[in-house]
Amino acid sequence: MKFSGIQKTSLVDFPNHVASVLFTPGCNLRCPYCHNWRIIVDPRPPFLNDETTLKILEERKRFVDAVVITGGEPTIHKELPKFLKRLKERCFMVKLDTNGFNPWELEACLPYVDYVALDVKTSLGKYGRLGARNTADLVHTIEILKTGKVECEFRTTVVPGFVEEEDLKEIGRLIKGVKNFVLQQFVPDDTLDRTLNSLKPYPRESMAGFAENMKSYAENVMLRA
Repeated sequence: MKFSGIQKTSLVDFPNHVASVLFTPGCNLRCPYCHNWRIIVDPRPPFLNDETTLKILEERKRFVDAVVITGGEPTIHKELPKFLKRLKERCFMVKLDTNGFNPWELEACLPYVDYVALDVKTSLGKYGRLGARNTADLVHTIEILKTGKVECEFRTTVVPGFVEEEDLKEIGRLIKGVKNFVLQQFVPDDTLDRTLNSLKPYPRESMAGFAENMKSYAENVMLRA
């Protein structure tokens, strides 16, 4: 298992926990509005290996009680379940971020995870614009999490042109009945597709309206804008 970097302290990435955040290199999607594109398109050393990473985390135990694994896409790394198990053996709370396109790998991780954040990026028909050939695996992941016991949130970054009102309705139908759904504001800064750096985000009142509409599909709807 290798990591492109670590954020030693975060107060916002894991609800109700102070966490360290680990970033895995590589991804199976190519979202034009991605902010972590450097570690996805052309990940370069130096990388942190398992032992170095665990040593850093042990030294942080006075300050953090949790670890967030994000990317990139963590589930493309076959060593991930074993690494998560080692985190649990060290009594860390563990949160995993995923795009949902590796459901079988995700299932192998779930015994060692306390919280999952699944990015539902847009309606299924638009996933081709993000580099996905087939969305069946994503649908499978949604069902795994909806019917499973691990606490999770489903979240959508609302990027104009990629996520419109009709897309949110389809997303709502996909995730209907979940406990937690999060709408996130798009930040036009250092995106993979540089033309999106000048894209104007939705105004706050539009985001608030989107959030209100999503209450028909999820028990708790949160707006991060």
